[in-house]
Amino acid sequence: MTMVVCSAATAAEPTTNAVAFADGGKFKMLYDARQRPQSVLINGEVFIVFNGDANPTENDKGKACPLLVRYDTVARTFSKSVRLGKASSDHHHSPIIWADRDDYLHVLFGCHNSSGTHLISNRPAGKVGELTWNIGPQIAAKLSYPTVFRMQGGKDLIYYRTDGHTSSWTYRVSQDDGQTWQGPDSDVIDLDARGRLDWSSYQTKIRSKDGKYLHVVYTDYDDNKNDPDPKRFFNPRYNGLASNEWKYNLSYVKIDPQIHEVTNAEGVVLKTPIDIVYSMANCEIWDTQWRGAGVPPAVALDQAQQPVFLHVLSEGSLSEHHYYCVRRVGGKWRQTRITGSNHQWNSGHLSIDEAGILHAYVIVGDGYLEGGYMDRHGGGRIEEWVSEDGGLRWQKRRQVSPVQKAYDGWRFNNVQPVVRPDGSAVAGMLLFYGWKNPNDPLARAFLVDESGLSGGRVETK
Repeated sequence: MTMVVCSAATAAEPTTNAVAFADGGKFKMLYDARQRPQSVLINGEVFIVFNGDANPTENDKGKACPLLVRYDTVARTFSKSVRLGKASSDHHHSPIIWADRDDYLHVLFGCHNSSGTHLISNRPAGKVGELTWNIGPQIAAKLSYPTVFRMQGGKDLIYYRTDGHTSSWTYRVSQDDGQTWQGPDSDVIDLDARGRLDWSSYQTKIRSKDGKYLHVVYTDYDDNKNDPDPKRFFNPRYNGLASNEWKYNLSYVKIDPQIHEVTNAEGVVLKTPIDIVYSMANCEIWDTQWRGAGVPPAVALDQAQQPVFLHVLSEGSLSEHHYYCVRRVGGKWRQTRITGSNHQWNSGHLSIDEAGILHAYVIVGDGYLEGGYMDRHGGGRIEEWVSEDGGLRWQKRRQVSPVQKAYDGWRFNNVQPVVRPDGSAVAGMLLFYGWKNPNDPLARAFLVDESGLSGGRVETK
């Protein structure tokens, strides 16, 4: 195996209600709900990966590097960041991280219709000594939007898109801590299969508490790359062209990777790969009637271990949006409006505590966000809204993003939890990123630690 050289990067700096632990980030410095996890809590330390050390380029995109930083939950201190790979202008190349059952850390980055780079730490997390990295085995020939889960039976599962927009979504399973990976005979979802020209999907997923199943929710859209007729993008609700920016409807499947079985919300075993016609007939849980989204929903599991979704969706126009809570009540899928939002790509987070209270972390703003490269996938203030009656009524609890005067005019996005090695969220720990300039790659990454794992304020070391 080949050794990867690491170099120092940015140190952390304190704020009042959220700690900025890195700067110099570009668009999607921390990724949206499609690509996770970007942190893991193990042996008292949180290991966080992100894109940073960005340099501006002529097209404003900037080139950023995959970085890793360690947060000590007892001392409440951050290490300096280390660089894990070369700079890239492709924001999809953002890294993810997980720990195997021997506590070795795995990092995967550089994935966008490509195999990416798989790194494995030279020692288990928490052991004394310098943490360095070796090149690990290739997981698949091409991956996009990878998400990794620890599953039942000593298995690890990676769920991903197999190639470009209209390609399939599938998974691979490892039974030897990431050394080898095998997938099902048939991919799970391929909306463009069987001659359905250019249909695509964006997907998010969560594993069941016992690690036996994977819950997958997705939006669908016509990518229209081969048909020059612009009328294919006509949106009848808004009486105009909408482009492939808009993703419609919600569909749901449940996967049992032990037997490679896929079922719908009714428990019916499905034929795979699922194409657009079959999906609409068997998997669709919400016909949004031409209301569109950019990012797919955040997902959590309720006390009955049923999926609940947090989805942002257009309303009276394509520049007006609201967040919805989508859950199943009495055998029917219900949608409850939470609050307004300012962009179709605002990626929030949903959690459900031990008392059954729903916590929605939503991105809101004053008017539709339009602007430069950094603004094109949304951003605004992050607010926490709660529901104590299963999602029927919602009340704003507080603002989560920084409130200091120094952050006036900043936008924030892509809220995500810190997770344990088994994938369960750490209560009270959140990550997100923010920026002020609409074009320059000068974003900052933030950690909120209200976990109670230690007292005192956060310091930088």
